Amino acid sequence: MTDVTIPSPGESITEVRIGAWKRGDGDWVEKDELLNEIESDKATLELLAPATGTLKVTAQSGSDQKVGAIVAKIDEKAKRPAGAVATAPTAKAAEAVEPKATSVAKKMAADKGVDIAKIEGTGPGGRVTKADVEHAGAPVSAAPSGAAGAAPAKASAAPAFQFTGSRGVRRERMTKLRARIAERLVMAKNTTAMLTTFNECDMTEVMRLRAEHKESFEKRHGVGLGFMGFFVKAVVSALEKYPRANASIVGDEIEFHDFVDVSVAVGTDKGLMVPVVRNAHAMSIAQVEQGIKDLALKARDGKLMVDDMTGGTFTITNGGIYGSLMSTPILNPPQSGILGMHAIKNRAVECPKNPGHVVIRPMMYLALSYDHRIVDGAEAVGFLVQVKNAIEKPERLLLGV
Repeated sequence: MTDVTIPSPGESITEVRIGAWKRGDGDWVEKDELLNEIESDKATLELLAPATGTLKVTAQSGSDQKVGAIVAKIDEKAKRPAGAVATAPTAKAAEAVEPKATSVAKKMAADKGVDIAKIEGTGPGGRVTKADVEHAGAPVSAAPSGAAGAAPAKASAAPAFQFTGSRGVRRERMTKLRARIAERLVMAKNTTAMLTTFNECDMTEVMRLRAEHKESFEKRHGVGLGFMGFFVKAVVSALEKYPRANASIVGDEIEFHDFVDVSVAVGTDKGLMVPVVRNAHAMSIAQVEQGIKDLALKARDGKLMVDDMTGGTFTITNGGIYGSLMSTPILNPPQSGILGMHAIKNRAVECPKNPGHVVIRPMMYLALSYDHRIVDGAEAVGFLVQVKNAIEKPERLLLGV
C-alpha cells in the first residue's frame, strides 16, 4: 500500500481542509491523477495520486487534517480493471445527475410528479426551492369574459397578500481562506493605530498617455497598459521619500526595507487574494503590468502558492473596478500602509492653469490607511501628495522627482 499524505503548502501552515474526492473507495486511479483539492488558509492545492492502483479513502471530505496526515491509500498490487480507468463520477458529473434542490423541494416534486431537473432554481447558487416547485406547471388563469352587451362586473376587493417565496435559512462552513481573512482583518483592527487620509488626483495626463500609446505599448511589450503600472511606480516614488510607510513593527523595533514588494489586492471567487509583485522599485511600468497580469491569472485559476502571497511591504487595492467612489482600506499586517484607488468620475474642478475658472476633469479619490504608530500624519499627507503629483504629471516617474 502507498500512503496518500497531505503535503506541506508552506512553512507557516499546519492544517488544511479536505475537499470533495474526485475518486471513491475501490476506484482505479493512475499516478499523478487529481484526487482532491485541499484548501489551506492561504491557497488551494491539488492532491495528486502518488502511485497507480486501487484507491482506499480514509479521510472524509470537509474534514480538517494536519500536514503529513494519511488521508487515503493506494493498493499498487491490485489488478487493473478490464477496459478503462476508474468510472466513478466526478463532482461535476454528480451535480448533473443530482440537481441542487432543498429536501422539501425534492419531496414536493416527487409528490406532484414533476421532473425537478427541468425546474429552474431561484435559490442561492441556483438551488431549486419549494416555491419553484409550486410554480412549476401552474396553470395560467384566464380573465373572465362577460356576455356580449352585458354590463361590466363590479370590481371585487383586492385579494389578501399571500407570500409564496422561500424564507429558508442556511449556514455554510467558512472556508480556510475566508476564516484566515477574517482573522487578519480583526487583528489589523485591534493591534494597529490605523488612520486614513484622503486626497484626489486628476487622471487627465495618465489617460492621455494611455490612449496615445496603448497599442504600441502592447505590441512592444506583449501586455496591456493599465493604470496599475502608473500607480505602482507612483507608490514606489512616494515610499522612497517616506520610508516609514514601507516599514513594519517587529517587537519593539521598526524594521525598514530598502526594497519595495507591492501586494496587489485581487478579488476571486474564493475570496480576497493579495499576491506580491517583488522588487517593484527596480521594474519598468511594462514589467509591473506583466507581473500583475501573471499573478491575476494565477489567482483566477487557483494556482497561487503561499510564496506568491507572503512578504509584501506595502499594499495597493483598487475598489474602483467595482464602482467604489470612496473607501477606507484596512491594513494588511504587518505592513504599515495601504493605498486605495477608486472610480474615475468627471467632476467640476478649478483649472490648474487658469485659477478661478472651472473645468470638467476625470478625477479619482485616493485613500491612504496607515499605522500611526510608525507613520505620522504629516508623512501620510505628504505621501499622498507625492502619489498625486506623480499621477498628474507622469513625467516625474521618468525623472525621479
